[in-house]
Amino acid sequence: MHQGSTLASYSGRNRKLDGRRTVVLIVDAQNAEISQEVQAHHPEFYEQVRTRALPNMRRLIEGARRHGAEIVYTVIESLTRDGRDRSLDHKLSNIHIPRGSPLARVIDEVAPAEDDIVLPKTSSGVFNSTNIDYVLRNLGADNVVVAGFLTDQCVDMAIRDGADRGYYMVCAADACASYSQERHEGALRAFAGYCRLQRVDEVLADFESRN
Repeated sequence: MHQGSTLASYSGRNRKLDGRRTVVLIVDAQNAEISQEVQAHHPEFYEQVRTRALPNMRRLIEGARRHGAEIVYTVIESLTRDGRDRSLDHKLSNIHIPRGSPLARVIDEVAPAEDDIVLPKTSSGVFNSTNIDYVLRNLGADNVVVAGFLTDQCVDMAIRDGADRGYYMVCAADACASYSQERHEGALRAFAGYCRLQRVDEVLADFESRN
């Protein structure tokens, strides 16, 4: 069993990041997460997204890109308008963002560049409902730096599944958020054994020290 504490690294999890072999994975940073409904029901989350997570995410994207890293996005978006292709869990949970919906678009502050990759998914785990593993290997990626929403759901799944598939996983903790700070910090503790927990400044310093 893995054990760990927030922002504590395990022995051996101190790899320097070669930008040419690193992907920054932005998980579900889409308009659905800042909708009027979310603002009304989860004001603490919305505040954290606007004041902390998005600014840090933007710095991560810009800094990593300067060092040659690929930026890959995932968004919750059905392949169909009626969502018949969704996972059973999403159907039972009434999670449905139709193909082409504005709610599926990446938030403007961290929007993809013209040639960035955006993968739609219909489950919590990006490795379960997209071809991301195939894409990462074609890109020559060994390292995956994860940021996005929600820390205790889709970010958690990406980190655990990526680790099991042999990637060196890093969580940019201050570029993630969940519906409460307690949930956010609890998730970091829970999956700390599968990744290196760092703040964005620390992730970018690893790029700096490599080049």
